[in-house]
Amino acid sequence: MTMTTAATDRPDQPSAADLDVPAVTARHFTLAVVALAMGGFAIGTTEFVTMGLLPQISAGVAVSIPTGGHVISAYAVGVVVGAPVLAFLGARLPRRALLVALMAAFAVGNGLSALATSYEQLMLARFAAGLPHGAYFGVASLVAASMARPSRKGRAVSQVMLGLSVANVIGVPAATVLGQALGWRAAFWAAAGLALVTLAMVTWFVPSCPGDGEASGRRELAAFRLPQVWLTLLAGAVGFGGMFAVYSYIAPVVTGVSGLGEGAVPVYLLSFGLGMIAGTWLAGIMADWSIFRSLIIGGSGMAVTMLLFWLAAPHGWAALPVVFLITTLGSVLVINLQLRLMDVAGDAQTLGAAMNHASLNIANALGAWLGGVVIAAGWGLRAPALVGLGLSLAGVVVLLLSARLHVRQRA
Repeated sequence: MTMTTAATDRPDQPSAADLDVPAVTARHFTLAVVALAMGGFAIGTTEFVTMGLLPQISAGVAVSIPTGGHVISAYAVGVVVGAPVLAFLGARLPRRALLVALMAAFAVGNGLSALATSYEQLMLARFAAGLPHGAYFGVASLVAASMARPSRKGRAVSQVMLGLSVANVIGVPAATVLGQALGWRAAFWAAAGLALVTLAMVTWFVPSCPGDGEASGRRELAAFRLPQVWLTLLAGAVGFGGMFAVYSYIAPVVTGVSGLGEGAVPVYLLSFGLGMIAGTWLAGIMADWSIFRSLIIGGSGMAVTMLLFWLAAPHGWAALPVVFLITTLGSVLVINLQLRLMDVAGDAQTLGAAMNHASLNIANALGAWLGGVVIAAGWGLRAPALVGLGLSLAGVVVLLLSARLHVRQRA
């Protein structure tokens, strides 16, 4: 595959943004985006299938279910550590080659997970599998944005993220069934296979895309000196934590509060997944309208739907459409946080783009932990929805502080 630039180096020539043409030309744009999204599908499948197979995994390495839950945390820690480190080390590398290397490492991490014979080995393998997660999404977002016209950059990034959403509807249930039928190791082998498919598709369909030749360690780390980067990361880590406060305890709410049978739980999980798909699609359109307004709408809307969920939970199926809305608005928030980080990180594009998923995994841990705290305190199974309300509003406050700082800096 070849790469062509949209403008020459002559200063009197219009830029790609002026012409609204892509900076990088893909021979088959749709196939290139599908290849990038396939990586998101593989990552999403392995990240969430562990929750569905937790009893089998715990039994397989001879630990209790609460102890086995630390395997999920090990993956999240890998994401938080790997996102800045790999983005920092790979900023100068050609981006297609970097994506291939990240998917190869992801395949190895899942293969080691399938081969683990002890709890300690599995913990290390899941940590290793999480390392490429954030860097992959960050680099894939940059590549997708470079292949699209500037006016459609948001939609291109959201299409890549769609792979993560589809994984929750198709990949996770399928891998869970596979793991239940053939053993939990089969699910991790399947994730490794998906990574190899992604590797081949990226090699064939994604155009050659140079890294940032001027990147340096000092310049990439300079992103952490920018207040807007920290505020955006904080908005994600706090604001998106609200969704995980509800998602983590959806099963006991459905059976213990709504009064529905266990068979209703997969329906609610499907609603979560469908909401992610709808929100990811909507986020791309909204981002091309206004990234910051989309963030405010997403965060504020999540707060409203958290209150609605708290009110609707005791009334059977009444909470089902609310769950759909929660993840729809949450996905609007996620995609636009990704795009804002790409904007505010300045020259440290690779690091900025990768850090979004580090902050989202912090949100995962924060929301689940606070939800557990209020349940343990005796506030009831609905209480995590009120935690989600508070976290969503806190995220909006951080975004408003970011807007105020932006106005002051311009003044």
